[in-house]
Amino acid sequence: MKTMKPMGIALAALAAVAALGSATATAAESPLMFRVGVHNVDPKSDNGTIAGGAYDVTVDSQVGPTINIDYYLTPNLAIDVLGALPFKHDINLNGAKAGSTKHLPPTVSVQYHFMPTAAIDPYVAIGVNYTMFWEDKLDNNGPALELDNSWGLAGQVGVDFALSTDRKWVLGVDVRYIDIDTDVKVGGADVGTVQIDPLAYGVNVGYRY
Repeated sequence: MKTMKPMGIALAALAAVAALGSATATAAESPLMFRVGVHNVDPKSDNGTIAGGAYDVTVDSQVGPTINIDYYLTPNLAIDVLGALPFKHDINLNGAKAGSTKHLPPTVSVQYHFMPTAAIDPYVAIGVNYTMFWEDKLDNNGPALELDNSWGLAGQVGVDFALSTDRKWVLGVDVRYIDIDTDVKVGGADVGTVQIDPLAYGVNVGYRY
């Protein structure tokens, strides 16, 4: 399982930005934006090997609904919290479907918006992710499969397009990279680590209160 070090660094950065932003945020407009959308979680093509290299592992992509809450510390800086309904992924060994798992990838990021008052507002973000796995199983009544939960860093690039002159409504598109490495057990025995490391492509509609 991953160590806590990346999470600690990211959370310290989030706390520092929050402290800075709280001193400069204005009350001119609501700091809260809510987004609903959909993302395709697309793991990298080669997810590693297990059982001493006997099996090549690939994890299939999955599309699902997502929700975001953004809190603007300043016009340029926002804390973004990403949530979702569970994603289910098929697991392939040596190219053949062998099992499946479900996961939730809540992610907290600090976004920097380059043009927050313009009709088109690009932004970048860095944050921390915690991925929870459950309902791990092998097909055909195979031995018990267990994927450990994972901490990892996350990055994001995106663009917001204003849908109203007051920018209360926006259409957003984004791409996230999430570092997800999980230790795998089969029948209670450690068999290796799988590097899922997906790109998540998404579109959303946001409303600022």
